[in-house]
Amino acid sequence: MGNCLHRVSVWWDALWNETYNYTDADLDLAAPCRSCSLLDRSSLPFFALTSALGILGGGALLFVLLKPLACWQLCPGRTILAQVAGGSTLFSIVLPILAPGLNPSPHIALCCLGHGLWYASAFAQALLVCVHAYLGPELRQSWLLKLSLALWGVALLMALPVALASDVTSGLCTLLFSHDVWVWYVVHIVVCIAIFLILPLGLVGGWIVRRVRGGGPRPRANVLWAWFLFWWLHAVAMGFDALVRSNALVINECFAQQTLDFLLDSAKILGILHCLATPFLLALFCHCTFLSPTPQSSQLYPGGKLEGSQGGNY
Repeated sequence: MGNCLHRVSVWWDALWNETYNYTDADLDLAAPCRSCSLLDRSSLPFFALTSALGILGGGALLFVLLKPLACWQLCPGRTILAQVAGGSTLFSIVLPILAPGLNPSPHIALCCLGHGLWYASAFAQALLVCVHAYLGPELRQSWLLKLSLALWGVALLMALPVALASDVTSGLCTLLFSHDVWVWYVVHIVVCIAIFLILPLGLVGGWIVRRVRGGGPRPRANVLWAWFLFWWLHAVAMGFDALVRSNALVINECFAQQTLDFLLDSAKILGILHCLATPFLLALFCHCTFLSPTPQSSQLYPGGKLEGSQGGNY
């Protein structure tokens, strides 16, 4: 993926023919800095394949969680986990909208919709993972629908700034940092750092405190926490990029700018790959729960069968 663009030498060579005493080092310093983009139009097969596999994996797991097999009836918090699978599937469905090269001239409204749903699904999954870690199957039936609607509503609101900062540049859906929308861009960066970086650190901190003090059972660490590994770099990279764009952090070396561009593309690729890993993480969590059921799940589902009372399907 990606094509590296080298130093343009159209008018630089013309300068060489002038009477001025320019050296090769002088020309290299004056030449514009070009980065190697990993997500240009040549990356379209990556987007298409990831989207197709993500839809198949997420849709299959969503069906299994909503119509569970007998061996997965001990999986605590099935309704919350099904929403995580649904968010991952939604991300995969929206992915082609932002794929470079699929539409040579995308409409700005389509880019706003794509960016908004893309990040809304990611924010919702992060919030659902945290809710599952702290509440899990202890959440009552009467509160489940209200909490789910609230989480998705908050995720949509947090994705509104990135939708307002979206635009079309050179036929690609991008995020602008202009004087008109820079506020929305900064708000989006703050939200990404809070959700993808501070939130998992809070989970880990809460788990450490519980272990040290020997407190209650929550939060309980599980394999679902690995979901944040696909997004923390995205928050860090976008934070550095915002500092560079606002001139709060000045980069004078071309290599440093190229490294930041490479980091941004790599973080975006890692975030995209979460839609392939999420179904696997959810399946692994339910499988591990079935092999070693916790006392809580045994109380909720005695004899390995679901009860029709409250607290049975979350």
